[in-house]
Amino acid sequence: MLPYILRRFVNLIPVFIGATLLTFLIIQAAPGDFLDAKRLDPRTTPATIARIERQFGLDKPVFVQYGLWLKNFVTGNLGISFESNVPVWDLIGPKVFNSMILVFGSTFLLYFIAIPIGIYGAVRQYSLGDKTISLVSYFFLGFPSFFFALILIFGIIQLNWALNTKVFPVGGMTSEYYDTLSPIGKVLNVLWHTLAPMIALLLRSIASESRGFRAQMLEFLNQDFVRTARAKGLSERVVIYKHALRNAITPFVANIGGLLPAIFSGAGFVEVVFNWPGLTPVFLEALFSQDIYVNVSIGAITLVLLVIGNLMADFLLGAVDPRIRYY
Repeated sequence: MLPYILRRFVNLIPVFIGATLLTFLIIQAAPGDFLDAKRLDPRTTPATIARIERQFGLDKPVFVQYGLWLKNFVTGNLGISFESNVPVWDLIGPKVFNSMILVFGSTFLLYFIAIPIGIYGAVRQYSLGDKTISLVSYFFLGFPSFFFALILIFGIIQLNWALNTKVFPVGGMTSEYYDTLSPIGKVLNVLWHTLAPMIALLLRSIASESRGFRAQMLEFLNQDFVRTARAKGLSERVVIYKHALRNAITPFVANIGGLLPAIFSGAGFVEVVFNWPGLTPVFLEALFSQDIYVNVSIGAITLVLLVIGNLMADFLLGAVDPRIRYY
């Protein structure tokens, strides 16, 4: 197992360098740079522009800039944000935790809900319940998550207006009176604000995952080893949950490897729509302002977490399926 882990991390080195260098070059290839707005400002002198270029290393060739960033990244220094003039980690660190709340929470609820729905659809194939779930799932699959976010916001506003009270918040992570709450009250207040964005994330994800799990279950329920288990007189519950489910869940265990990098990709445009202070708004702002170190650092950390997440998924696959061995 140890040689396998070492090989995975050795293989990460050229992939990491290639991916981050390509990202660096693409950002640099975009027209203009961060200093364009300052150059157009008549109040900014050429001396100030030159000082800022020296400060951030923008006066050096592109490959020299990348080499300096890579050297700093290896030592744990992600550089300084051009826009905020603070260390990149200080900028994105608090946002990671905020995105983690949505990503981990929605992922847990996703599998907690989607797997039973998939089992129900496979065991009761073509029943009224299965057809109803399929119809609703295909409807939700036709729309992106941020569309449901907009519909939810509209519905919440109408509900709050009709009841003349704030039943659900329509954005943000905390209320105005958050600092006056007790520790338990603060946790509950954050959970209250996560309800709407999590629903927006779950609607489409549950539809997709439940359909995929239903197909996996149907495939294994028709296998010879399942018919043999039934012929031996095993109960239907044992056949479904011990034999079919254990094999069908393997692809979904592999998907757990994407959970860690998902933290650094945030919850997508749902964070933007709900004004959630996660990583997606920071990344988009850095992209628009060509804040190189923020963009490249987020991409680099995401890549490292992807490798670590896939390695964890490999271990879990070995635990779920004893036929899998890593050498």
